[in-house]
This record gives sequence, C-alpha cells and structure tokens, in this order.
Amino acid sequence: MSQRRRKKKREKTAKLAQVLTGVLRMHPRGFGFVVPDDPALSAEDIFIPKHLTDNAVDGDHVQVSINPNSNWEKGPDGRVLSIIQRGRTHLAGIVRHVDHRGVIFVHVPILGPGKQVVVHTTKDQPLKVGDRIIMKVEEWGEEDKGTFCTLSHYLGHISDPSCDIPSAIEEYDLHDIFSKEAILQAKSFGKTVSEKDLKGRKDLTGTTCFTIDPETAKDFDDALSLTVDKQGYHLIVHIADVAHYVSPNSPLDEEAKMRCNSTYFPGFCLPMLPEELSNLLCSLRPNVIRLTVSVLMDFNRSGDLINYKIVRGYIKSAHRFTYEEAKEVLDGKIKSKYAETLKEMVELCLLLKKKRYERGSIDFSLPDLVIEVDKKGVPLGVKRVEYDITHQLVEEFMLKANEVVATHLTKSNKPVLYRIHEEPAEDTIKEFFALARSLGFFLPDKPTHKEIQTLFEQAKKTPFAQQLSVAFIRSMKLAFYSPENVGHFGLALEYYCHFTSPIRRYTDLVTERLLFDEEDKETNFEKVALKCSERERVSFRAESSVKLLKKLRLLKSYATEDPTRVYNAVITRVKPFGLIFEITELAIEGILHISELENDYFLFDPQRNILFGKASGKRHYVGEVISVRVSSIDLVVSETQWELVSDSTRKKKR
Repeated sequence: MSQRRRKKKREKTAKLAQVLTGVLRMHPRGFGFVVPDDPALSAEDIFIPKHLTDNAVDGDHVQVSINPNSNWEKGPDGRVLSIIQRGRTHLAGIVRHVDHRGVIFVHVPILGPGKQVVVHTTKDQPLKVGDRIIMKVEEWGEEDKGTFCTLSHYLGHISDPSCDIPSAIEEYDLHDIFSKEAILQAKSFGKTVSEKDLKGRKDLTGTTCFTIDPETAKDFDDALSLTVDKQGYHLIVHIADVAHYVSPNSPLDEEAKMRCNSTYFPGFCLPMLPEELSNLLCSLRPNVIRLTVSVLMDFNRSGDLINYKIVRGYIKSAHRFTYEEAKEVLDGKIKSKYAETLKEMVELCLLLKKKRYERGSIDFSLPDLVIEVDKKGVPLGVKRVEYDITHQLVEEFMLKANEVVATHLTKSNKPVLYRIHEEPAEDTIKEFFALARSLGFFLPDKPTHKEIQTLFEQAKKTPFAQQLSVAFIRSMKLAFYSPENVGHFGLALEYYCHFTSPIRRYTDLVTERLLFDEEDKETNFEKVALKCSERERVSFRAESSVKLLKKLRLLKSYATEDPTRVYNAVITRVKPFGLIFEITELAIEGILHISELENDYFLFDPQRNILFGKASGKRHYVGEVISVRVSSIDLVVSETQWELVSDSTRKKKR
C-alpha cells in the first residue's frame, strides 16, 4: 500500500471515528500515545500532547477525540476526553523530597515530570529521600491537585543498584512469577527429548550445525547448517520447536501470552517462558537432541533462492560459538574444524546482503554498547560490541528465514502475524535530510533509496556515521505486528514476519503453530498483534530505564574518582534554548542551556540551524565535537547537568 493510500485511509477512518477508546502509553517527557482498542478505527496510535492528557496516566483506558486538523503526514493527534478505567492501583516511585511538615513527595517515572505524588505513611514506616517504594493509589489527582497514596511496601534505596531491576519490574508492571500450573507443565516434559517426541520428524542429526550467539546468552533459539556444491549453497536455519511444548490455551501459553516477550536487562533476563523450557529443553544446546522447525533453503551461486522446504525435525548441535570466537576463527587467530563452513557462510551472507542492498534496504551495522555489571548489579564498565561479519551472517540468515516463512504462509492462504514497517512521515524524513546536508553530505530534494544508501556508504568514512544512523532510525516509524500486510519499509520486503525467536517472542511461537495448523481457530490475530506490539514497547521502556540508570551510576563512580574528568560529546540537535549532545563514551544524552555556553549572548539561526555568539561570532552546530564535564547527577530522577569545557579552561587546568 502506498503512503498516499495509507494517508487517505487514515483521514477516512479518523473522520468516521472522531471519538474512540484505547490504552494510554505515556512518555517520560509527559506526552503520550493512545493505542486504539479497534485498529480499524485508526490505523495509527493517537498522539496526545502533554497538556491534553486530562490527568490520565500510563496504562489508563481512555476515551479520546481526534483533532480533525491533524497533520496526517505525522499521524493523528487528539486529546483525552475521559478516563474509562484506571490501569493501575499501585505505583512505583522514589522519594524525592520530605518537607518540614513531614509530607513525603515521590517521583513516579511513568507519570512523567511535574506530577505531584504524596505518600502517607506511619511513624512505624519512616521514609527518606532516595527510598524506592510501591504505593497504593488512594486518590488520583485532578488538574493541579496531587495524587495521594499509601505505602504498600519498601523496595530499597536508590543507592543500592541491586534494586534497579526489581524496581523496573514493578514500575512497568512486568511479570516475574510463573503460575504453579505453568511451572508444573514445564517440568512435566522432563529434561531430555523422548523417543516419542521424535516420531514423524525429519532426522537432521547427520547434518552438522552449530549456534552463534552473544557470550552471555542462555537461550539459543537458532542453529545453522550450510553445505556448498556446484549447484550452490544449501542453508538450513533450525529454530527451536517451542510450539511442540506450548500448545494454545495451556498454562504455559497463558503465561507467554501475558508477557508477549522476554525482557533483557543488564546481566539479567526476565523470560517469556520458564527456565525449564527457555534455558533447557527448548534451547539448542550443543551435543544434545533438540526439536526444531527447520527451514531448508537452496541458493544458486548468485545468492538467488531456488527452493525451500519447512519441516519439523530434530538436531544435535555440534558446537556453541560466541560471536567473538567465530570471528577469531575467521581471522585465523584460533583453529576450528568448522572454519571452512564459517567462511562459506560469510560468502552466502555477502551475497544476501548484496541482494538486500539492491532492493533498497539500508545497512547500518551499528555497534552495541553493553553494560557490564557484577552479581550485585553494580556497573563495572561498558563494552562496545562491533557489528562484525559474524553478527551480520546470523542476521542475514534469520532475515531470509523470516521472509521465506512469511511468504509461505501468505501464499498458503493462512493467517500471518506480519512484522510491518510503514514509510516515514514526509516532514520527519525531511528533517533527517536537512541534518545530513548540514553535516556536508549532498542530497537532492527528494532522494531515492539508492542516494540514501550512498549517503550511508559515504558516512562510514566520516565521524558522523553513528549520528546519522541514529537520526535516520529516529525518523522512521516504529515497526509493529499486524495481520494486515503493508510490507516492511526498512528491509524493503513485501512479506516479512517474526519466526526465528519463539523462546522469547510470542508472535514467533504463534507463527510456528500456524505453519502446522495448530493455532486455535478462535484466535483473534488483531488482538494478539496489538498486545504483542504494545508489550514490546513496554519492555523496551523498562530496559532503557535500567540501562540509563546503570550508565548514570557508572558516571557517578567516574566523577567520584576524578571530579575534573572531561568527556567528548557530539552535538546532535541545536534548539533555540541550547544544545543537545551525546557523550560518545557512554551514549548518554545531555543538554547545555544557552546560559551555560561561553560568556556571550547566543542567538538561534533557524535557517542554518546554529547558535551563534552575538559578540564573539562563535558558532555551535550539529555534528560539532565539544568537551563537557558533569556538574551534577540525580539518580532519583535520572537526570544530569553538564558544563562546557573550553580549550582555554583545559589549558588553565594543566
């Protein structure tokens, strides 16, 4: 479906549904989005500005009116008319202030900034600034009136990093306890695959396969096999057959359906399925029999898919590679009997990447910043994991398996939970183009996919590659699940679904069932897609909140060791009020107000997107590398304050 047709559909449905209902999801900055109960009434979430939330909070079921003058390139916006039902009875917060009267004010992250929350407690329950608590809501505040709560239970103090994850689990209403029925069902399968389980399956144990995963991984969803002959490449992507164990409407299914996905925190995974399955019986561990749904794919020497077959089988993985180990084998640093297979996998990977590039997909290859923590949750440092060829080959093979499965289900006239990604809004992509031009890259007014690809190829040879990649991703719309297919813009694919991670994603588990007609015929795929999309966002927010807090703890420890420590930062946005930058070392965002810049009066030039000093003529622009020093860190509200370090200041310090 073209962007113009989608725009007309949005306008038409919005006119039909001036008022609709849905669940409000708040952003930490105070604005929110309403996820419609009936997606047919609005093709997109409804943006709610901060001042139009009508005191609704995250998770509330609300009635909203759509603004008829919405900017349809950006999507619909509106206002909350009424709160149908509160989504929460309890809130997680951190004591931020105790006044002279003993009144306790609490910062509640999910409510956004500026929301006044007061907790009542007794003399037997004294609280101090920094205490992390769970509160029962007694009275929701209306307008400027505060929300009043009573203390439910105490979690710990903000100074204790071991409380970070338990607090996030409570704050974002994640589920960390499985029902007794689900645990019993998981244990009932035993610890090994039985002979009975193997009946009717294809024996793939004679085919050499291995896994390639991060060093800390415990749940291995996928294993790979590859052979090469004169005809071409014969790739098998083996995926854990979770559907064999988790049938529709069973206790395990109810638990997985409630979670929708695993949530990954630094050093800890909150799984979608009990450990008996996620880390043991379903995990494709080496040297043990495991059940799989295997996608057998034949490619010619040019990388074109010639044939495929999807079967239920069983394997015995020969080896568990980490990405680092596989890279060392490819680099010749260590020996392995699978070295030749890995090299052949790289060959096929590069062919598939070329095909993807030719159809317009953009390759970012961004490094991942991993926060290393000890057993008590104390951050020890950060590790930059490069997106090297081993990561790329796994991704290419998973993408191809997902595409094959989505195409197969579609052409078999079966339901599909597509992973869809719409084209970006015109004004947001224009902002990205303006940024690229401001950094010195040439782009025409309406660049083609090829010209955008060329931009990123050129950017890889400059210091701006990371900044441009992040900015481009931010200009994109969020990918989500839907039984209605509009294609995947980012991957430039017509058919795409998630299939390759059934241990940690519910949509993938459902897809496995659909392949073999095992899904409940009463399943409402619209509701499944909606809930999985929504829970995915909640998990992302929970993960991001903990990662930020860990980084701030690390920053605080650095400041304790050396209060004068200077960081390199890159200006990512220029605003009339000041500069927004990112600390390169930790990927932390900071703000410098114009009053905190050099001793000058700075003016904003919107045409050139710069701040310039009236007296000095000094310019600050996007992409500029600056030096900053942290002046304060507030763990309670996860905020930092910074000061600009000029060259002259640094010389004086020396």
